[in-house]
Amino acid sequence: MIFLPYEVKSGADNMKIDSELLDKSIKENSNEPIFRLYGWKPACVSLGRNQKSDFINENFLNSYGIDIVRRLTGGRALLHDDEITYSYVCPASILKNGQNVVESYKEISQILIDKLKKLDIVLDFGAQKQRNTHFDYCMLLSTGADLCYQGKKLIGSAQYRKNGYILQHGSILYDYDRALIEKLFGEKVNPSSITSIKEINPNISKEELIELLSF
Repeated sequence: MIFLPYEVKSGADNMKIDSELLDKSIKENSNEPIFRLYGWKPACVSLGRNQKSDFINENFLNSYGIDIVRRLTGGRALLHDDEITYSYVCPASILKNGQNVVESYKEISQILIDKLKKLDIVLDFGAQKQRNTHFDYCMLLSTGADLCYQGKKLIGSAQYRKNGYILQHGSILYDYDRALIEKLFGEKVNPSSITSIKEINPNISKEELIELLSF
């Protein structure tokens, strides 16, 4: 596995790097997976590949110094702020169930399960939860591919596939600003649906988490 150490970039740069890693793997017909860690500066809203952006108030974003970018992957909008983001690129053929979307999510996410278990954070895959919502902040929705701690979503992931290769990336919440999210997305954040590393164990620093996730 190729490991790319944690670095902080703008939203546009982060999405460009993920896209370039995927294209490079395809071009080189690589069988070696790539695991990357990164952060975001400034904070950034990412929109899913086909998600409408008409709910975004750009004046509000500007007033808080928040960028906006569109992901290659699908899903709903995310606020990338106090988190650690990972990306994983590989050919589907190296996974046991690479052609099955949900099973491939689980196989890749097992990396995160194994790592966080070392901090006594035991994760499992979330059950599908239907929620009546109009704008849909991604972390309020749980699918069978998301990672949860005691029923609360901690890590949300998304995939994009191209020419037999998979790009999976996702947000590991270290902490989150509930009031800001509610203002931004116009939805109430139910504490029973979402959690963060800081909430689970405030003694775990972000630096410690980054070191744990590093190879």
